[in-house]
Amino acid sequence: MAERRVDLSRLAPAPGSRRKVKRIGRGPGSGHGKTATRGNKGQRSRSGSKAQYFGFEGGQMPLHRRLPKRGFTNIFKTEYAIVNVGDLARFEGEITPERLLEAGVVRKLLAGVKVLGDGEVSRAIVVHAHRFSRSAREKIAAAGGRAELIPARAPAAKRT
Repeated sequence: MAERRVDLSRLAPAPGSRRKVKRIGRGPGSGHGKTATRGNKGQRSRSGSKAQYFGFEGGQMPLHRRLPKRGFTNIFKTEYAIVNVGDLARFEGEITPERLLEAGVVRKLLAGVKVLGDGEVSRAIVVHAHRFSRSAREKIAAAGGRAELIPARAPAAKRT
């Protein structure tokens, strides 16, 4: 049996993977003439009709407007990047927010780093962070390490 070589001149798409474009509104002979696959009447059959916005229910009051709204969202809330004490055990030397960012433990620094007490620390580590929970301080101190506070990061300046 002859060997089949693969080169650029022999490349072809898989059978059935390429279709002809459906050309609509090109007369009765095309099979997609007259109403051009839009049906007879209604909002979507008219010219200028666009896809509706997300959540549109055909003119009925949408669900997100029918449901009652409750509670309050504080837009000035201070959000910290959270790190657990157990995540810090793999680091050597002093641990700073910048090192945590480089190592991928924290994605963004936000308003700073807060260390929580989940997990265990077996050796002395020095941690620099903007906030510590009480249990995190106790675990770091019990292992012979230090928890050092960094002054809070200044919020982004507001435009007036």
